[in-house]
Amino acid sequence: MAEALSKTDDTCKHEPGIFAPVIDRARCEGKADCVVICPYEVFELDILPPEDRKGLGPLAKVKGFINGWKQSFAVNADACRACGLCVAACPEKAITLARVSNGD
Repeated sequence: MAEALSKTDDTCKHEPGIFAPVIDRARCEGKADCVVICPYEVFELDILPPEDRKGLGPLAKVKGFINGWKQSFAVNADACRACGLCVAACPEKAITLARVSNGD
């Protein structure tokens, strides 16, 4: 982990808590690329709760069912430093970074 952190120190653009990953539930297929690549342990895989499945379109519901409803969750979003590694690694392009604070 320390090696991964040292490699990303140059790519991290912000202090933690300014940006957070946003996961598109209709796109995420729980492949865990974000879990593996994130040096700050922002993500983990879990099962999408039934109440969160209701708003998904038909194709997203089929993909969710096939994948056992496994998806990525930003359980430690406050640790995100906006390096963008997760965005680049996601094969479904399901992750974006959104500003949550102006850094003041």
